[in-house]
Amino acid sequence: MADLDAEQVAARVAKSGIDAAQVRYGVRAHRIVYRTIDPKGRPTTASELVALPKSGERALRVVSWLHGTQVYRKEVASVNDESTDRTTALLFASTGRAVSAPDYLGMGEGPGIHPYGNPEATVSASVDALRAARAFAGQDGRTLDRRVLVSGFSQGGPATMLVGRALQQGVDPYFRPGALAPIAGPFDLSGFEAAAAADKVARSSLYLAYFTTAWNRMYGLYDNPGQAFRAPYDKMVETLFDGDHQAAQIAAALPETSKDLFTAEFLQRVQHPTGILRQKLHVMDTTCDWRPTVPVRLFHARGDHDVAFTNSLHCQRQLVSHGADQRLSDIGQVDHSTTVLKALPQVVRVFDSVS
Repeated sequence: MADLDAEQVAARVAKSGIDAAQVRYGVRAHRIVYRTIDPKGRPTTASELVALPKSGERALRVVSWLHGTQVYRKEVASVNDESTDRTTALLFASTGRAVSAPDYLGMGEGPGIHPYGNPEATVSASVDALRAARAFAGQDGRTLDRRVLVSGFSQGGPATMLVGRALQQGVDPYFRPGALAPIAGPFDLSGFEAAAAADKVARSSLYLAYFTTAWNRMYGLYDNPGQAFRAPYDKMVETLFDGDHQAAQIAAALPETSKDLFTAEFLQRVQHPTGILRQKLHVMDTTCDWRPTVPVRLFHARGDHDVAFTNSLHCQRQLVSHGADQRLSDIGQVDHSTTVLKALPQVVRVFDSVS
């Protein structure tokens, strides 16, 4: 998917708005399709971008990069050459590391619809991507270190903590966590969705509609769309989130506010969850509620109006309660999309410190 020298990588990184000072090597990147399982444990496939430095080194540290929310299946690192996630993989690889950047289930070349926010599928797709990256690197005569440097943005923030915990618990016989660096993650998912229901976050209707349709497929939140969505949106909204519509198309088809898209009864349910909704939200509210044996460096911006800074404070409190080695860095008064651009060079420095 890419074969660039160091100068070309630096130009790509700088064009994306990321400081390119840490670029050292050229990079060769490949799209890999690998075997994994779906949320019910059935065999399926997924895709990822594997990026390797043109450094001559045979033994490499490995970064697992976990991307943020995407509604369009082709807006991922292994497919879209212009995506920030492709550039991020190139940046990490240019520092001398192998990179596994999974597209997640139902994205990229993977079949079906993405099980948005499913913790089991997040872990299995990401860990199987690491296994595939290791096998691919081996074909190139290179080995990957056991200690995985895990980072992710937005949706990838809680994913970072989920994957880190699974690796620490021995989900894979080879890989273990090396360091964790989540960026601007919705760690208090209950609070995030309640805020979206109250139209207190940017793009509230789109976020909440994506969450609602995905979690209905997985957990059965309503019997028919009219119980959650107002007319005429109840006739179209599930189709919009099939992975084949771009975010701009979806935004144009939906009202800007949750109150105009959802029924009042459903919004109340999101703000005061019970039953299966409360149970599944709790799982995602506690992705930081454990003691990592490796450093955790959180990054967030107080200017983020999509995912509030309080989400990372929520994660930090849970880590502190377990005595974890943690630190939260404020990126400043920048928006959600800019947060990751500003944080990535700092993540590279964190990974340098533990390599």
